[in-house]
Amino acid sequence: MTMTITTSNLNGIRAAKRKGMEKWLLRHTPDVWCMQETRAPQEILDEIFREIGDDYVQAGKVRDPADVHAIDDVCRIKGRAGVGLVSVLPFEDARIGLPGLDEDVDTGRWVETDVRTEQGYTVTVACVYVHAGGDGDDIKETQKYRFLDAMTARMEQMRREAASGGRQAVICGDFNIAHRPIDLKNAKANVQTHGFLPSERAYIDQWLDEMEYVDVMRDLAGDIQGPYTWWSQRGRAFDNDAGWRLDYQFATPELAQTARGFVVDRAEEWYKRWSDHAPLSITYDV
Repeated sequence: MTMTITTSNLNGIRAAKRKGMEKWLLRHTPDVWCMQETRAPQEILDEIFREIGDDYVQAGKVRDPADVHAIDDVCRIKGRAGVGLVSVLPFEDARIGLPGLDEDVDTGRWVETDVRTEQGYTVTVACVYVHAGGDGDDIKETQKYRFLDAMTARMEQMRREAASGGRQAVICGDFNIAHRPIDLKNAKANVQTHGFLPSERAYIDQWLDEMEYVDVMRDLAGDIQGPYTWWSQRGRAFDNDAGWRLDYQFATPELAQTARGFVVDRAEEWYKRWSDHAPLSITYDV
């Protein structure tokens, strides 16, 4: 059995819906869909998730909307952040938030669930939206590093569990960090820009080198330039493919070995985009 996991920053779920998100969903219907920046109150999310269940039925993925399971976390700051996870695989358990992060600004940024395949194979899937940080803004940078520290501690727990024969795990989302020069178009011009600072990139080094997580898309693509997953709304960044790779799936080694392919679903033209990010989908043979 294969399991396709998609991660996508929606840049507002209501705006994405207006711009054609449902058309994309009817073509793809991933088994697990991790969403960031939903930026909507609970009642709106509940309504849209019900509609997503109907879309899965229309696409022939499930027979009943009730077979589509969802979890989300709304940011306590109105109009900001927000994460959600939709799955046709049943949940065995679900958890919201990271231990030790209690401030409003840290809400709506982490959900995780243990999903069970038809064969009974259980995988922990986490959906994360890391703080963007801010050039010259010490408060925003502090928030980002504090969140990265808490996330790294949780990832270490997940890695130890996987290494001892427990659940494998994959952490999906918008990490707001480009890891290497091949992960953004203009690396030299951005060495002092948040999102590409050495101190930010060091976290990914730690996950890959010390904790043995696998950057699954990069592992499949090899050391090529890009492909990117985000383009600035300014100028002609999208048209010139002057992007950044900010969206990742970091998997524990055993799960990463089952990855069979990836797709960055970049829109054909600027006006066809329903977000400033492109969905990243990876298929695992579990």
